[in-house]
Amino acid sequence: MLNSLSGRFLILTTVFVLIAELLIFVPSVARFREDYFLNHLERAQIASLSLLAEDMISPELEAELLENAGVYNVVLRRDEVRQLILSSPIPTPIHKTFDMRDPSAWMLIKDAMMRIGDSEERVIRVIGNPVQDGGLLIEITLPTKPLRAALIEYGINILILSAVISIITASLLFLAVRRFIVKPMRGVVDHMQAYAKAPEDARRIIMPTAGITELREAEDALASMQTQLTGALKQKERLAQLGGAVSKISHDLRNILTSAVLFTDRIESSEDPTVRRLAPKLVNSITRAVNLCESTLAFGRVDEPTPRLERVSLAEIVDDVVSGERLAVGEFDLSFAEDIPAGLSVRADGEQLYRVIGNLVRNARQAIVATGKAGEIAISADEDDDVWTIALADTGPGLPLKAREHLFEAFQGGTTRGGSGLGLAIAAELVRGHGGRLDLERTDETGTRFVITLPKSNLTLSPQIG
Repeated sequence: MLNSLSGRFLILTTVFVLIAELLIFVPSVARFREDYFLNHLERAQIASLSLLAEDMISPELEAELLENAGVYNVVLRRDEVRQLILSSPIPTPIHKTFDMRDPSAWMLIKDAMMRIGDSEERVIRVIGNPVQDGGLLIEITLPTKPLRAALIEYGINILILSAVISIITASLLFLAVRRFIVKPMRGVVDHMQAYAKAPEDARRIIMPTAGITELREAEDALASMQTQLTGALKQKERLAQLGGAVSKISHDLRNILTSAVLFTDRIESSEDPTVRRLAPKLVNSITRAVNLCESTLAFGRVDEPTPRLERVSLAEIVDDVVSGERLAVGEFDLSFAEDIPAGLSVRADGEQLYRVIGNLVRNARQAIVATGKAGEIAISADEDDDVWTIALADTGPGLPLKAREHLFEAFQGGTTRGGSGLGLAIAAELVRGHGGRLDLERTDETGTRFVITLPKSNLTLSPQIG
């Protein structure tokens, strides 16, 4: 029970109610002691009326009156004259005098607690005001033993009543907690356990039904998380199937492209100037396609292959990318600007860097063409003592919101309608393999700018791509 929420709630409620009752117990005992004194003062005043009616009473009657009043002596002051009305022998000297005409709460509490703790039998004097204006003052002397016994009996009754109230209250709260909190929480846990057995089954997603606001919010959050997880698992399964299909296609496509390379060897020997000028680019394009197919097959087994770092001419790579994109543009009014310092070489895998720049330029070209308006794609580069920086800027419409939220996530961050987002994901992974980073520096209605940063050092810990 100590480990359960309802059990701890039961115990804590019992303890808290007992503490509250204890805080009530102390002033209650003090109040009982005050009432005890006032009651004895009133009984003593009534007993004294018999003597006021008759000047003399028998000793037997006097003793009976004092016994009924529970006091030893009664002194009544009338008209500024203090008069001993009833008297009897006092067994011990008066220990203390208590004035009940205007006592403070603190004094009442302190005296009551001290009386309970003092087990020795004593005689005390109590002073008070007579009832019904029966005089100016009345004094009585009485023993403390009956007072202490009455206080203890009253205190025990209060404690027993407090314990009963606390147990009943705690039990009711225990049942309420189990009904309105623990049971709904148990239902949420059962849903989570059932969902964990088959997270791909959408029927196991929790349906929020709780009437308590906090539990309803928890159920809503859990349902949202389960829905996203189920969708992610289904997408993962589809991606696995797609990966197998792509690997098979890439295998056959590689064989076809390998045969095409053999045919291009003859084209290179043509005497036609145009053919001789375009043949090397065609050979390079087919070679890159073969390499891409081989990389795709490798990706199906592991991640992207480790880059083979060597010094490559950045201008040549950019020129190859731009030449291919110019052919894809056709008659559309799209210009390319290349600002690459002459002789600038970077330490990178040439094929992978071509794919990175190619993916970024292709995305920019498709975005601009989709608008139907003229545009420009600018590629620039710079270097300092630590890094090479390659910037690609366009005048397109900017990345859509979904692409910005899922940047560099495959099948989530597509930059164009119907796009898969693979291009950016692949580019980011390839740059990260070089120890660098790919950053989205700006995107709005005036265009988009990506920046590639490649380190010059042999070993660089790349921060998280952002």
